Amino acid sequence: MTSSLTLLSPAKLNLFLHVTGRRPDGYHNLQTVFQLLNWGDAMRFSERTDSTVTVACPALDIDVESNLAFRAARALQDSYGCTQGVDIAIDKVLPHGAGLGGGSSNAATTLIALNRLWKLNAPTDELADLGKTLGADVPVFVHGQCAWAEGIGEILQPIVLPESWFVVVKPPVEIPTSEIFQSKELTRDTPAITIAAFFEGQYRNDCEAVVLQRFPVVKAAYNWLAQYGEPHLTGTGSCVFLECHSEAQAVKIAAAVPTENLAFAVQGINQSPTLTGMT
Repeated sequence: MTSSLTLLSPAKLNLFLHVTGRRPDGYHNLQTVFQLLNWGDAMRFSERTDSTVTVACPALDIDVESNLAFRAARALQDSYGCTQGVDIAIDKVLPHGAGLGGGSSNAATTLIALNRLWKLNAPTDELADLGKTLGADVPVFVHGQCAWAEGIGEILQPIVLPESWFVVVKPPVEIPTSEIFQSKELTRDTPAITIAAFFEGQYRNDCEAVVLQRFPVVKAAYNWLAQYGEPHLTGTGSCVFLECHSEAQAVKIAAAVPTENLAFAVQGINQSPTLTGMT
């Protein structure tokens, strides 16, 4: 009898993003805080009797072999000499190209789920190292905790955050991360800060100015949110978000967002629902 597992693959917000330097390999050194959200894609993993890996995700118009969940499953097979297969179904809720980490989260959830289903018993650190080869944001989802991050985003220190409510607004545009990091206008020499300075509010998103200049629809959403408080861009966008005083306020603001955008009222959490779903 084959086994199956259904897990929530959560989104994240970058509460800030400092670009502190450029590395010889072309990547950038960063400082950021990853805030996990109790909101994401539902993923179902069903064991197969052969070694085939399939991914069904009708809402995402990309080749299966480009899907990060597929690549994660293949990487796990290759790394551990595993001959088991899986059918993966993704109910895609998180918008693509939004700075919410949806693909990275799907990859991490796949590593966690298949480690269980295939009985590989790989340590979390090994899964995170494997995840790093798929994307810089994958390790934080593997560890499943809010984190202070440095390096390219893979040097993680757990951090406890208030479990605040947020309005997340997705303008009608997708933004390639590479375009923003290759921009000549991007600030690349922001001085490093401490965790204490973050909690004192001494931070910004260095990508924000570039994105707002290049993408008028993001600027419009940002400016609209600004009437309620101080909005921020997550990652390289395109989503902007606002921390709210309560669930009621988040729901009320989300309902009023101009209709050309998608809007969500979501809660921040400190532990990933992927991990709590495994217990």
